[in-house]
Amino acid sequence: MIQKKRMLAGELYIFEDPELYKDRDKNRTILHELNQTSHLQLERREALFKDLFGSIGENFKIQTPFYCDYGNNIYIGDNFFANFDCLILDIAEVHIGNNVMFAPRVNIFTAGHPIDAEVRNTKLEFGTPVTIGDNVWVGGNVTINPGVTIGDNVVIGSGSVVTRNIPSNTVAVGNPCRVIRDITEADKIYWKEKQAQFHRDMENLK
Repeated sequence: MIQKKRMLAGELYIFEDPELYKDRDKNRTILHELNQTSHLQLERREALFKDLFGSIGENFKIQTPFYCDYGNNIYIGDNFFANFDCLILDIAEVHIGNNVMFAPRVNIFTAGHPIDAEVRNTKLEFGTPVTIGDNVWVGGNVTINPGVTIGDNVVIGSGSVVTRNIPSNTVAVGNPCRVIRDITEADKIYWKEKQAQFHRDMENLK
């Protein structure tokens, strides 16, 4: 219990601990079954994901394969979608808001290791939480590093490596990821018109 408490508190801990091994073994058992299920086994998949995570909201879809360290340190809101090959190393807590979309191969890392090699070689490590707000779209092959907070209504471009906090209502891309512009009322007007045109097109097909 001591090492687990230290891990969740963001303090240095030793990951080779019997209780942590037990937690990881439970996780691996669930993940193995989950990643072997058919995409048609919707009810079984939903039950496994609910057993895996600390919490998850309504209306979620997660494509397999999916991987994580513990699972029970991941908290997800409503209307979540993750495409193939999502990886979340939840040494520390990961909080994901409502209406969040992950493209393929999104990685979230919370684990950190000492910079000094002698200390690092003693197998001490630590974790720092990651938080993602509401209405966020994360592009393919994005890596989100420990300690990062991403605000609401954010778009993260494909291939980005997010090493620092990203403010709400922005588009951010690059390595390291940086804000390239704000999301404005002009974006809303443009996409609302595209949406209206879509509905007009569908109506004309009837």
